[in-house]
Amino acid sequence: MKGSKPKAKAKSVLPGFGISMGFTIFYLCLIVIIPLSAVFIKTSGMTLPQFWETITNPRVLASYRVSFLTAFAAALINVVFGLLVAWVLVRYRFPGKKLVDSLIDLPFALPTAVAGIALTAIYAPNGWVGSLLQPLGIKIAFTPLGITIALVFIGLPFVVRTVQPVLQDLEKDTEEAAVMLGAYRLRTFTRVILPDLIPPLLTGFAMAFARGLGEFGSVVFISGNMPLKTEIAPLLIMTKLEQYDYMGATAIALVMLVIAFIMLLIINMLQWWSGRRTIAG
Repeated sequence: MKGSKPKAKAKSVLPGFGISMGFTIFYLCLIVIIPLSAVFIKTSGMTLPQFWETITNPRVLASYRVSFLTAFAAALINVVFGLLVAWVLVRYRFPGKKLVDSLIDLPFALPTAVAGIALTAIYAPNGWVGSLLQPLGIKIAFTPLGITIALVFIGLPFVVRTVQPVLQDLEKDTEEAAVMLGAYRLRTFTRVILPDLIPPLLTGFAMAFARGLGEFGSVVFISGNMPLKTEIAPLLIMTKLEQYDYMGATAIALVMLVIAFIMLLIINMLQWWSGRRTIAG
């Protein structure tokens, strides 16, 4: 209409898109892209046969296997028990609930070396738990099982803190409607609740898996560092750095970087796909 005033543009808390985007790209370059590109640049000084010989060394392949399998297993365990812990914290009231809730964040605040020493002291053959399992022929410390337990310890908060707010925001009306329509508890959980939890569960899995791949402090003690058996890739990288084999260290790091990026990309695609299915449903 003539004489009508144009609507005022909503003001944003942050500066304009150009400034915000420029700062974001600068920050990512400074913190992420430049350090990671240094791995590629340093590795480019090797010839292709040297690179292939380095990354296919039996000791290196064994360290890859230990790192990826234990991190993957720990992330899967955390998905199951992280969901259970988050469910209890959200849906139930009990004495000491705030204390339990605060203990979930303990691996974030605790130095990883302290966690590694504590876990080793507990699960070693002469430790509190290890001494009970030793007569049964079960050995935890200095085995891949011990590494997995350490990674479960440091990865649990990622799943719990990712799933917990989603559970808090779920409306109970849909659950009550499903019950009134005759759905059993298991069917209500799998058809009504679980679809909304799949995206945060995948996010928590990806974060726990990524943390497990690069974990060093809590694993280096309980693993025993036996080559071809319990040696993890981050420790092998540190060993090569101490031997001034910088190209060998960056070659191993480059392979881990590429594989981890591919796996995280697949997980994010699954998360996007599950989110679209939830919206469409």
